[in-house]
Amino acid sequence: GHFRKSGIGVPQDVYKHDLQRLFSLVQYFKPEELIIVGDFFHSGYNKENEWFARWRHDHAHLKCTLIMGNHDILHQRWYGEQDINVIYDVYRKGPFGFTHEWSENLLNDTETYFFTGHLHPGVRMAGAGKQTLRLPCFYFGKQMAILPAFSTFTGLALVTPEKSANVFVIADQQLIHIR
Repeated sequence: GHFRKSGIGVPQDVYKHDLQRLFSLVQYFKPEELIIVGDFFHSGYNKENEWFARWRHDHAHLKCTLIMGNHDILHQRWYGEQDINVIYDVYRKGPFGFTHEWSENLLNDTETYFFTGHLHPGVRMAGAGKQTLRLPCFYFGKQMAILPAFSTFTGLALVTPEKSANVFVIADQQLIHIR
């Protein structure tokens, strides 16, 4: 919706597909809580918010927690109406911490493993014929994981993994360990 308002032709089916994927994952895994590490919506209010509100109504049993990201600019009231618990810094749950963006002040917390989402990590995979693909990845470092963007429309930031990191790509319905 944000891009369409700016005159960039993005089909509404992109968001519908993302919402259907979320529906399928929730139906399959039956989680107690959905934790969103920021950038839930990219803009102000638009049609996609109404679709999510209907989805949320159908999944009222599911606890939703949003760690606010730099693109989460909707009015606080909207999140409350959707029964979304809003966190502005770090959400802690057991040995895990969830934050939108990794910051140096978290380095001293060696007891917590953090999950972040700001970067939208990706890797470039090369084939034998000089063809390449840029694919989203899950990046697991010593102290934190960087999760890929959920939407298929979101861009990527190519990452160079540290030697100790584990990086995974999901391609053609297979989990591929890159490093």
